[in-house]
Amino acid sequence: MNKTVKIIIGIVLLVLFVLVIKYFKDSNSKEVEEFKVEAPFYTSIKTKVVATGKLNPEEEIALKPQISGIVDKIMVEEGDVVKKGDLIAKIRVVPNEQSLVSANSRIKTEQLSYNNAKTLYDRNKTLFDKGVISKQDFENSELSLNQARESLNQAQNDYQIIRQGSLSGGSSANTNIIAQISGTVLEIPVREGDQVIESNNFNEGTTIALVADMSKMIFEGKVDEAEVGKLEEGKEIIVVLGAINEKEFPAKLTFVAPKGLEENGAVQFTIKADVQVEQSTKIRAGYSANAEIEMESKDSILVIKEALLQFNRITEKPYVEIKKDDGSYEEKYVELGISDGINVEIVEGVAEGDKIKVWNKASKDNNDEN
Repeated sequence: MNKTVKIIIGIVLLVLFVLVIKYFKDSNSKEVEEFKVEAPFYTSIKTKVVATGKLNPEEEIALKPQISGIVDKIMVEEGDVVKKGDLIAKIRVVPNEQSLVSANSRIKTEQLSYNNAKTLYDRNKTLFDKGVISKQDFENSELSLNQARESLNQAQNDYQIIRQGSLSGGSSANTNIIAQISGTVLEIPVREGDQVIESNNFNEGTTIALVADMSKMIFEGKVDEAEVGKLEEGKEIIVVLGAINEKEFPAKLTFVAPKGLEENGAVQFTIKADVQVEQSTKIRAGYSANAEIEMESKDSILVIKEALLQFNRITEKPYVEIKKDDGSYEEKYVELGISDGINVEIVEGVAEGDKIKVWNKASKDNNDEN
């Protein structure tokens, strides 16, 4: 029985030995996998920061009424070009009944005072002409008459202002909304018949119209905190408008915010730039735009595609695999320069003519065979 067991164990061991030999033989005879290779090349690289934002007029004025009332007439439409001093709209005053009654009562009171002062003045003038009273007494009565006349005029003016909003009703009346700058009417948020509120210390007032000078445009956008430190005011940039077939406009950076604001977990900084707009190009306020700010550029430098880089899992240093004459690959650590996200500068580690392994893509011939 023991002899039979030994024979069986020996046969099993022999079979296992044969299988191991066959495995190693197959492994060693397996064809080496071939990969695509690419060579370094010379080119120019420009690194840039892209800020997203909008194109807005540099000067935009909101026209507000100086008195509360109802919009009686709107003289312009959105898109019209106006000059400084042009009439935009007229406001019709709806007087407060209590204030109107009070002003009317004041007129009557001042009229009585004036009539009394006039009577005293006429009497004293007759007496002064006859030499009955002194010159000082006559001048006092004359002063009282003048003061009463002035108070009566003031009461009448107040009544007129409360009733119709102005004294003369001319172009300078506060019921007229006048353009404060020359430009384009961007928006008229009210319509005829709408009630409006005057602008004062306690209320911003109702906006009658927005007028802007469209010949002076600025770009307003935001950049990430990782890039704002590279920006300097006065730098020449390019503003691209997607709404006008990706048209580019030269601009100059004029403002970089000293304080950032957190948006969606990232700190963003506001930037502004003066944009040079061609007179022949029709620009509209609020166009979406991108500002391209060139940070660094190098010409005729040795580069490789960033996709060829590999990184050591421990040291996280970049390296590439270079093909040797025998077909095997050798790892070489590289020193990198600037990058545009597609190509990266090679400062050290790779020479012109080296064949660099495309580590994630086998050769086409090898794929066909498989």
